[in-house]
Amino acid sequence: MAAPKDPRPCSIADALALVGEKHSLLVLREVFLGNGRFDQLVRNIGAPRDILATRLRRLVDAGILTRRVYSERPQRFEYRPTPAGLELEPVLMTLMAWGDRHLRQEGDRPMVIEHSCGKTLTPVVTCAACGDQVRHADLTAHPQSPGWTVAGPTAP
Repeated sequence: MAAPKDPRPCSIADALALVGEKHSLLVLREVFLGNGRFDQLVRNIGAPRDILATRLRRLVDAGILTRRVYSERPQRFEYRPTPAGLELEPVLMTLMAWGDRHLRQEGDRPMVIEHSCGKTLTPVVTCAACGDQVRHADLTAHPQSPGWTVAGPTAP
């Protein structure tokens, strides 16, 4: 069977096209921490200014961040998350927790996030319908794109 011209339609791929680049995720980290001014972002991320400016434009154009003037002379902006941007915060918290577990030594966490209950956040993905924690063994994929199965494209 010949390979399809296009890869599997995928919301993960679409999301990664917007936020999958390292500096974009680090911009979101900083904005969620309240550091939305360009100079703060440059300092805390370490990205070259031109790359950072490009990432910020893309995140604003995608509706993930908004840009607000905080100084008229010279004109300067700060970036804040939109409602769509705020929906990415749990993704970053889960990614951070994974990094803490698999890429760090015990007790070598560079950041701890405290929940409003006063305890250190340990993010867990749960099913909105039943409340159970999501586990790989409990999941079944059902491709919705015509011509695709879980295994790949169907024969023409």
